[in-house]
Amino acid sequence: MNKQELDLLFCSLPAVSVFRAVIEKPAMKTLCKFISHDDKDMFGKMKLYGEFVNSLSQYGFSFSDFLKKSIYEDENEYVIRTANSKEIPPCLENNAKRELDIFSSLTSLTPEILCSFAPKGVYIPSFINEETDFNRQYELRLKNISSYGYGIFSSAVMFRVENNEIIPVHSADSIDESVFVGYEEERKKVYDNTQALIEGRPAANTLLFGDAGTGKSSTVKACVNHFAPRGLRLIELRKDQLFSLSKIMDSIAENPLKFIIFIDDLSFNKNDDCFSMLKAALEGSASAKADNAVIYATSNRRHIVKENFSDREDDNDIHHSDTVQELMSLSDRFGLTVYFSRPNKALYLDIIHALALRHGITPDAELDRKAENFALAKGSRSPRAAEQFINSVI
Repeated sequence: MNKQELDLLFCSLPAVSVFRAVIEKPAMKTLCKFISHDDKDMFGKMKLYGEFVNSLSQYGFSFSDFLKKSIYEDENEYVIRTANSKEIPPCLENNAKRELDIFSSLTSLTPEILCSFAPKGVYIPSFINEETDFNRQYELRLKNISSYGYGIFSSAVMFRVENNEIIPVHSADSIDESVFVGYEEERKKVYDNTQALIEGRPAANTLLFGDAGTGKSSTVKACVNHFAPRGLRLIELRKDQLFSLSKIMDSIAENPLKFIIFIDDLSFNKNDDCFSMLKAALEGSASAKADNAVIYATSNRRHIVKENFSDREDDNDIHHSDTVQELMSLSDRFGLTVYFSRPNKALYLDIIHALALRHGITPDAELDRKAENFALAKGSRSPRAAEQFINSVI
């Protein structure tokens, strides 16, 4: 890259508009300050250069990786219109392509090019930069936008909600179906329903209920990991965050990806304010529904709402039987319910044997006896108890 090309590149950088959020990132801001700083102030300019290299640390000191991640996760008007098949003004498309060319040119920069003003012998920290054709790569991502996603949803597979904001979970559970033993029929129901969602067919809100430790939550997460390459994402909500459900549904309604809104270990008390929020979503309220999303919930209770005997003896409610029926029928509003029962002795030992073999342990009668005693001490047989037992003998 000669000086004229370099000058044109540096002059074009501040004018970036479509990918403006990329330019506003700290690493790019520091680079722009470095570029515009007077070469005669060598101390100040080298200080800015050092800050620029340091800002790349979370990207493995790779400038090209920083650009790639920033561009792919940018939620700009060009990608939004493309994802929603909306008309794209020619100027917007031309600007986007020109700016991607600018970013491609940035991947040709080296420490020596940037610090050509420095006298020989001056320490110049190095960074990684691999030449990249962002126009070609971005075009490929746009063609497969329903799998890759854009914005924050291109950065991870699983997400949580904090302060009404969706946050990526970068250390999410990577579990897959290969770890399971038994419960094939139960998992198939969940996978088949999820495949319908992926393929744009009607899919049901699903309740996975049954005994603790039987793999309900693990089934959902393994299912998400299985379908993630085809554009599935999971957003986990706590019960006390159900007030955010309508806002979340609105925010993802036009996204080309598919979503599972996951509520783990769900149960309600009689007067729980969150009850009505979930009820509205399950009944298809216009303010709490998205065609590209379903709700998956797990619970140890079939009827979700905790009920006492005294609740059936309320003499103050004129239509008391209707009230009880409404509370108890919440689970019926899930289109699909999948029961995960406690394993019998044979299945429990099958799980023990499979887990033992994975850890290089040969199953025998003594192992079975110890496993049964462990389950007795835990109070029940379950896949979780089996895993805990094997971990205790490794």
